[in-house]
Amino acid sequence: MKKHVLMAVLPLLAWGCGSPTDADNDGVADGIRTPNNVSVVVPSTPKGTVSGQVLGTNLQPLEGVTVAMTIGSQATGKTATTDPSGNFVMTDVPAGAQVLLTFSKSGFATLRATSTVPSAAGTVPINNGNASFGPVTLAQLNSTLRFQVVTPQGRPAVGAKGTLEVDRAGSILLSNYDQASSVVSRVIVEATSDGEGVLTFNGVPSGTEMARLNGNFNLYVAPLDANGDGIPESGGYVKSYSGAAIVGTSVTTLVPLPYAKPSNVALAVEGGNVASLKGVDNDPLRNMVRPGESIYVYFNQPVQPGSLLVRLTDEYAKESLPVTSSVTLGGYSAIITPTGGIIQEGKEYNIFVRAVSAEGGTNYSRTGFFFGGDQSTPKAVSIAELRYQEQSLPPAAAATQLNTGEVVYVNFSVPITKQTGTSVQVFFGSDIDNNGTVGGNSYGEIGNYSGQGFPLDIAEPVKPYATRTPAELPVFTIQPSGYSTRYSFTYGGSVALNPSQIRLVVAFSYLGPVQGINDVYETIWGQPLNVDLEATGIAQQAAPTL
Repeated sequence: MKKHVLMAVLPLLAWGCGSPTDADNDGVADGIRTPNNVSVVVPSTPKGTVSGQVLGTNLQPLEGVTVAMTIGSQATGKTATTDPSGNFVMTDVPAGAQVLLTFSKSGFATLRATSTVPSAAGTVPINNGNASFGPVTLAQLNSTLRFQVVTPQGRPAVGAKGTLEVDRAGSILLSNYDQASSVVSRVIVEATSDGEGVLTFNGVPSGTEMARLNGNFNLYVAPLDANGDGIPESGGYVKSYSGAAIVGTSVTTLVPLPYAKPSNVALAVEGGNVASLKGVDNDPLRNMVRPGESIYVYFNQPVQPGSLLVRLTDEYAKESLPVTSSVTLGGYSAIITPTGGIIQEGKEYNIFVRAVSAEGGTNYSRTGFFFGGDQSTPKAVSIAELRYQEQSLPPAAAATQLNTGEVVYVNFSVPITKQTGTSVQVFFGSDIDNNGTVGGNSYGEIGNYSGQGFPLDIAEPVKPYATRTPAELPVFTIQPSGYSTRYSFTYGGSVALNPSQIRLVVAFSYLGPVQGINDVYETIWGQPLNVDLEATGIAQQAAPTL
């Protein structure tokens, strides 16, 4: 009995005296009998396999498909080729490895997929360490698709650049112990339309194959710049067609390019340094043009160059001011340049712009306004001029004196506005109540800040001063901006005054401290007015002539 035991032990001792090798790299030392169940031996460096089958969309095997595998972050990988049955297998893949497989064959779409070799890989049972790819189906690139591209005006779009993306040009069934995986199989072909506006895409799957794969043809046509000026005359086009839709339609599909901007949108101004041309933006700081600077207008769609009409006038709209204009950027922009240095700091101007869309034919016509000046350089305010015009008065009233009921215009050096509340008061340095002193208790005499001044209100021009009969018509109908250099009050004193000797004070300081309110007058730069302004001498406005 002992003899038999000794003989069984000797081979083991003999193997233990040498160096163990694993020439076949199966994770088990050579010389050990091949295990036939997982309980016999656990490999120290377990290996697995990757296998699968590749078919056409008609489910027939594809022979000669190259399968390239990248293992994790290794620089080199493995390759295999499918046999007549479309099968492939790659061995000696580390357990737990993330693998990327690329399936490629001339004339067929390429497919890429990832998976993970099971970490519990062993040598038995047979599928214990296998990552299975399959069946894999690849679409054949033996078809042609054509698209007829048409401009918004209904003419062939010659030279249009198109891209056709065939999405899901292959499929794969991955069943790997519910491990996450990803599959990418796209075909991308570019083309340029010919003299008839036809885009031809060669080497793409047929509609039938894409219908089998439940895939799509995604068409992208770039905006068309036919004249090469960098500004597209038409917009781009994007549409997705299912494989089934391609099967059911004609060989050539119509692609109508849209206008560069939607044709059902009215022509409008989107931007520029005169915001009032956009509509209701009356903020003077967004309507300010520096002396010598051009006016820039940006449209939401191109305009016909010959349709641009620009008129310019000052605040009183009596005469046209010289201006040049041009259409740039393929019709999307206009540059308007006042000439002869006519734009002055602190002055208000009216502008009229008319244009016609080059795409939809809609008309843009708007009157706006702007102010001369720099946003960062406010200008001080002063009284620039005092004027009044003789009215038809009772015979006892002197024709060269300021009488009750006559209107006095106070022109400031820059446009101002009243934000809220009560109007500013005007006071005189004259004995209006004829009591022997300047001041007292009535008629707005200087020194009497008890509410007896004359209220000064905006008198923004909407037409020119009348200097003849019939009166002058404005260059164009102007729109109020809410800011003006011209204000007015009605004289209500009982004593006729000598206009040339009157000292007049606009009491901006009187608004808040005395009445306890929060009225604010401000300039076009947003500067509040809280200091009194005064001037002497009211000039007489000449009567209109016949």
